[in-house]
Amino acid sequence: MPVRTVIFDFGNVVAFFDHSRAVARLAPYTTMPPVELALVLYGSQIEDAYERGAIDTAEYVREARLNARLSCTEEQFLSAFGAIFWRNFEVSDLVPLLKPNYRLLLASNTTRAHFEAYTRQFADVLAPFDHLGTSFDAGARKPEPAFFAHIQRYAGADPAECVFIDDLPTNVEAAERFGWKGIVYRPDGTLADKLRAVGVEVGTT
Repeated sequence: MPVRTVIFDFGNVVAFFDHSRAVARLAPYTTMPPVELALVLYGSQIEDAYERGAIDTAEYVREARLNARLSCTEEQFLSAFGAIFWRNFEVSDLVPLLKPNYRLLLASNTTRAHFEAYTRQFADVLAPFDHLGTSFDAGARKPEPAFFAHIQRYAGADPAECVFIDDLPTNVEAAERFGWKGIVYRPDGTLADKLRAVGVEVGTT
């Protein structure tokens, strides 16, 4: 079946990210070593709950500041927490070439604070997308089947008419089990060719 919908992961696909940028900005507010600070912020059950939408931003920030012994304000925390992204030109330049012929969806494991940060930062890149799907709206995270089922509601196409691009092979394999076509993204300039290989027409500027 021909592809009608192209679905993109966000982190390390549409834009790159590095959590250590936030850790470095928050480190002056605590005596906790950076490695431990990173585990509190990104490796805890509270972060998992936040990414699933089980708790809100205020609760996550409150718990993170407490557990990491951070002296910063909530505003300072969120400013540092969201300052981790930079543009991937290979993908951002490709998106408008696909828009005329395909429905475009985002499918992102993300927290609400990160989502709000990157949708502001990359408003121009995300403007052509028909729907921005997130784990906190889905109540599930990739590679769980419930995540893909949630995104499928917005696909406007059968699963076999969707192609999904993600940097993690585990997520791509799960998407293929769900019924989507899958592409493992690598920042090597080959994405357009990989899309053509699954039948996607990539236009030119």
